[in-house]
Amino acid sequence: MCTGACSKFIAIPLYVLAAVSIICNIILFFPDFKTDYASQDREGMLRLTPEVKYMGGFLGGGIMALIPAIHTHLTSADKCCANRCGMFLSIGFAALGVVGAIYTISVAALGLSNGPVCEWHNTENPTPTWGAPFTNSSGSYLNDKDIWKWCEVPENVVEFNLGLFATLLVAGCVQIVLCAIQMVNGLFGCICGTCSDKESGCHGNSKAFNVWSRCVNYTLFFIGSELDRDPGGLVDEDFMT
Repeated sequence: MCTGACSKFIAIPLYVLAAVSIICNIILFFPDFKTDYASQDREGMLRLTPEVKYMGGFLGGGIMALIPAIHTHLTSADKCCANRCGMFLSIGFAALGVVGAIYTISVAALGLSNGPVCEWHNTENPTPTWGAPFTNSSGSYLNDKDIWKWCEVPENVVEFNLGLFATLLVAGCVQIVLCAIQMVNGLFGCICGTCSDKESGCHGNSKAFNVWSRCVNYTLFFIGSELDRDPGGLVDEDFMT
């Protein structure tokens, strides 16, 4: 597989993962699929999980993944970016995608660890209160489904947050892998070229490489012959004095 075809293979999944990340982040603003909680949170009442507002899926896994996806896709087509320069730039854009994916993973992991914001109560806190009851559990609440019942409003908010943040976590991990592959692919494309020419890969550049090698060999041969004939001829006498 040439570097251009590999870029197309990487770009398409990145588009899908970026869309999934953006959609998940948007849905997280509407627990129980209602807009009331977002409106109340905007008025200063604690109703949304703080990690949702970090926009990890929208910015990190979304926008910062779309940028390398678009450029990587362009390197796979016979356009302005299907050359060594385009492949070189794709390394930097892929690195940006890695940073965005790491941000997504960090926010999603934090959201899973702290748990959702909800109206909750238990035997120790009999009065229903809005807050994050699992913040100090370090994620141990995930293994104890019995305490999920502490959260009463929004309904099934623990499952809601768990499913969406877990999706963001998986999407971020896959994005890191794809962007890392593109960084390696971009390096090979920068050195060997793309498949946009009639001859592809490193073999398509063998003719130019042979011409360059001959020039170097002729230059070294000329310098060597001059040194054999006159060892001091290539050195400026004025410079030596």
